[in-house]
Amino acid sequence: QVQLVESGGGVVQAGGSLRLSCAASGRTFSNYIMGWFRQAPGKEREFVAAINRSAGRTYYADSVRGRFTISRDNAKNTGYLQMDSLNPEDTAVYSCAVRDGSWYSIIMTSNYDYWGQGTQVTVSS
Repeated sequence: QVQLVESGGGVVQAGGSLRLSCAASGRTFSNYIMGWFRQAPGKEREFVAAINRSAGRTYYADSVRGRFTISRDNAKNTGYLQMDSLNPEDTAVYSCAVRDGSWYSIIMTSNYDYWGQGTQVTVSS
């Protein structure tokens, strides 16, 4: 199993930045694709970004591309989500997840094997 713990959430004004972290323990973090997802009140969980095992490939949802940056440090067993130019529509609980599989269908929540508990991000206008 893999245990994931997110941190770095909080309240920020529109236009501001936050950096989320996802600390992994258990099985070897570098064996997994990592993704970030978010869920706003009353909405379904949605894909935000994903990064492959070697950090050589990334993919973003259209809504965050150019503003968010996903990265990972396998030596530290930690993944990150740098969020810039935040707006109120980014308010949600952000969760990291890992997938033991191919890059195919990385945007689907059902394709991820382990999840963190989530961290709240609130962007005020």
